[in-house]
Formats: sequence, structure tokens, C-alpha cells
Amino acid sequence: MPEYRRILLDGAAVQVTVDGDELVAGDGRRVKTEQAQHLPPAVPSKVIAVHLNHRSRVDEFRIDLPDTPTYFHKPTSALNSHQGAIVRPEGCKWLNYEGEVAIVIGRTARNISPAEAGEYIAGYTIANDYGLHDFRDTDAGSMLRVKGSDTLCPLGPGLVTDWDFHGKTLRTYVNGEVVQDGSTDEMKWDMHYLVADIARTITLYPGDVLLSGTPANSRPVQPGDVVEVEVEGLGRLTNHIVTGPTPIRSDVGAQPTESEEVLSTALGGDWEFRGIRPPRR
Repeated sequence: MPEYRRILLDGAAVQVTVDGDELVAGDGRRVKTEQAQHLPPAVPSKVIAVHLNHRSRVDEFRIDLPDTPTYFHKPTSALNSHQGAIVRPEGCKWLNYEGEVAIVIGRTARNISPAEAGEYIAGYTIANDYGLHDFRDTDAGSMLRVKGSDTLCPLGPGLVTDWDFHGKTLRTYVNGEVVQDGSTDEMKWDMHYLVADIARTITLYPGDVLLSGTPANSRPVQPGDVVEVEVEGLGRLTNHIVTGPTPIRSDVGAQPTESEEVLSTALGGDWEFRGIRPPRR
């Protein structure tokens, strides 16, 4: 399966192919993979994410899926790359990882069927759909700051074409320990369905990205943590968590909160503790 990456090479964004432990540009220039400065493998006009799709995640929240998927939007200013730093703003506590498969559009798609959708997909990459749950009380509907704050949409390391999404494992690691362990087979709606569903009313352009959902056990991470998402056949996306250089401004807008809604979501949807959670130690 061919794999394409985008890196910064001699000051320019360049598409390269993977050749063993090297990346090769179209003009023959080569760079060691571990020495490359990666960029997101796609340049989307929009990033759209499904709320819930993996059965284990639904069971964790003790809810029933709707008959059809629901979505939210992550602005392109949230884009990040393999080996990039994920910023938890100063004054926030509840930054959660969510390992996912990302679909990258290859052709303009509008009003297509699920059976046709595969023809409009350029390939797949890995995403980590980070959530800043400190803002969940004010942005629960739009998820704008929860999921759209700067750096919270790393993609990579590369774009893999001709990848069969069926039966693939998905694992997230924090500091080397497995924290999510799922499979694409537990998805209620597959990649082709998601593309066709969105394209009914929203034109998808080449490079656009759709995030396909995360399995159970999204939990908070801390500055200094290394978070990796590994998908069978797509590789491993690696990022590290840092504290933002400036605090959330207090003279404008809603402030970070720590309500039961925030805690229950960040700590895994343990809804039976809502309102009666023991004090945190």
C-alpha cells in the first residue's frame, strides 16, 4: 500500500513517499524518517467528525446510538502533525485523547451513494481527536472549543492509499501503556457510509477530512505525556502534551469549569456518580 507524507524540506512543504526508513521527494531528495519535520498529510478545507460510532464507546456511556450519525466540526486552525506538540492551555485540566481513523477525500463529492463513496476517497490516515472538556459546559452543542482549539487535531504520519478498513485494530498508548484497544469492525457506520451521509448536503473537496469515531476509554492526559495512536496498516501517530504559554483570559468569555458533566465525560461517562461523586484526592 503506497504511503505519502508531507514534510518541511529546505523550507518548503513537500510531498514524499516512504521508502524503508527514508522519505523520498519527487526530485530524488531523501531524508531519514526520524529526522523529518512532519506536516499534516492532507490540506483540508474542513474537518468533520462523527460524535459516536464505536460500540465500546457507546456501551461505556450507557446510551443508545441514534438511528443515524451526528457530527461536529473542527476548524482547520486545530490541525497538527505527527510529532507535534498538543497544547493544554494554562488553567485547563481535562484534555482527553481519542484515537481515530481519518478519511481523506480525493475527489469532489456531492450526492453520492455509499456504494460509490470509495471512489471519492484518496486514502486514510490516523487522527487523535483531542477534547478540551473544561469548556464542555458552554460548548457541548457545537464542541467548538472542546474539540476545535489550536493543536487539537493531529493527523499522520502519512496518507495510505488502497487500505481496506475492515477488521483493523486501533490502539492508543500513553507513555507506552495501552489505554484504548478497539477495532474498525465495532463501528456502527463504516467509512463509505460517513462520506455519503455528509456529502448529501455538504460538498466534500479533495483533502477534506472526516474523523470516524473513537473506541472506549478516552481519558485525560497531562503535560509531559507522550500519546501514540496505532492503526493496523496506517502506522503510528505520536504527539506530546505541553502546557500553553499563556493562561485562558479571564476578562472575556466563559471560563473553564469542573462540573459533573465535565468530570463524567473526561473520566469515562460514569454517569451513576453524577452529583454524588466522592471528593477528588
